[in-house]
Amino acid sequence: MASPPTGRRTSPVPIKKPAYREASSDNGAYTSPSAAQDLTPGGASSFKSEPLSRKGSSSKRIVASMSSVGLSESYSSTSGSSYSSSSEDESPRAKVASTAKNFSDFRVRDLSLADYGRKEIEIAEQEMSALMMLRKRSAEDKRLVGARIVGCTHITAQAAVLIETLVACGAEVRWCACNIHSTQNEVAAALAEAGFSIFAWRGESEEDFWWCIEQCVHAENWQPNLLLDDGGDATHLMHKKYATSFKLLRGIVEESVTGVHRLYQLTKAGKLSVPAINVNDSVVKAKFDNHYCCRESILDSIKRATDTMFGGKYVCVCGYGEVGKGCASALKGLGAVVCVTEIDPICALQASFDGFRVVRMEEVVRTIDILITCTGNKRVVLREHMNSLKSGCIVCNMGHSNTEIDVESLRDLKWQHVRSQVDHIVWPDGKRMVLLAEGRLVNLCCSSVPSFVVSIAATTQILALIELFRAPPGRYKHDVYLLPKKMDEYVASLHLGTFDAHLTELTEEQASYLSIPKNGPFKPHYYRY
Repeated sequence: MASPPTGRRTSPVPIKKPAYREASSDNGAYTSPSAAQDLTPGGASSFKSEPLSRKGSSSKRIVASMSSVGLSESYSSTSGSSYSSSSEDESPRAKVASTAKNFSDFRVRDLSLADYGRKEIEIAEQEMSALMMLRKRSAEDKRLVGARIVGCTHITAQAAVLIETLVACGAEVRWCACNIHSTQNEVAAALAEAGFSIFAWRGESEEDFWWCIEQCVHAENWQPNLLLDDGGDATHLMHKKYATSFKLLRGIVEESVTGVHRLYQLTKAGKLSVPAINVNDSVVKAKFDNHYCCRESILDSIKRATDTMFGGKYVCVCGYGEVGKGCASALKGLGAVVCVTEIDPICALQASFDGFRVVRMEEVVRTIDILITCTGNKRVVLREHMNSLKSGCIVCNMGHSNTEIDVESLRDLKWQHVRSQVDHIVWPDGKRMVLLAEGRLVNLCCSSVPSFVVSIAATTQILALIELFRAPPGRYKHDVYLLPKKMDEYVASLHLGTFDAHLTELTEEQASYLSIPKNGPFKPHYYRY
């Protein structure tokens, strides 16, 4: 992997650079950046770690041999809404059901939906060709035999393909939902019928939510050694309540900005006792799952929930990261007049160059028709903002956590449940606001997401799990790591076959001229795509 640039940056403010030391070849020891900085809201092959600058914590890029996850150095480029049952108000917790094979270690809403859910999974498999290819390759070498994985993600048809691929790789799994509204009941039923320990249903209460996580983390004759999390809730519960079991984990794979933020907080406090891989900031996850996925799913979710027309609507997108960029471009493409709020001057300048007006919330709150949060922060939309919205304004969240919109402050008002995931909040003067998914992740609560981009994220997650599971002792310390560029490029290459895309190959002379390996990685770690 290429070394960081040696050129000196100029800045009006002096920058104190932390000292880094490459891992030595004999014992793998290394130093990390100081954890005292402020926090802002395998195989047995040799390796080295390259620290990357991130406020508040160290983040090191994994440089592992591709053989550690069973990959060759040169790679080829081959190729909604949940079904509603009639008893949605009843919790399945106390209802012990059994499958045709007398399997009962699960809790789902309605097991009779299994056949319908299996058809949903089969449809998703057709769009997730790279994941199916990885499943086929791993069926022989079983890279995850002995792995016991707790998964806390959205329970969708695409997640089912991920779960069944992990099992095909030899793993044992127990799975729950990371969001109380996003579970597809028919998919959960299909997984339970197939013999998977699934604890999830659409419309869980907060108490049910934590109960389901606990059934996966702590069960009889079960000690997990890997954790795949989306949002950090399973990590939080296991760290707080089952500290001894938590320390026995070989590692954590986290895919959301919220969960990654929590991991860096643990690292800063010196409380992260296992290694973790930050998948959210891998190139293929950030660019494809965050940007391109949200660019399509934001339109689908709002349209399904409200039947609104976007042309001519005034829309405010809070945050212009990868998710915000996708949402803003999609809405602009359908004729909406879009403005953006931002705290980061770089993102604000990008928005301006893309033709969006950068504003403060209070400047536009009285005139907008749709308000979308994409920040990953908390208390972005406050009661005072919502008091000023015009009647009929649609408010929704595209960030992972439900903290961006201050929904609790609305509990003193009248709520009218209109349809699934749609509530009208009515003020005393008759003004009403349309709130989607109670401020939770709207694209998974009100619709679904494109299977193809989920395949990219899921493939990355599986490779990260394999790397943590097969890594020799001592390779990873109790810190947060990023995937190497080589692995990002491998994931991308697996998906090119769908488009019949053909990569140009470097000659030896060209590779030498660029000072890069002929087969990659093709970009240094600091490159911004």
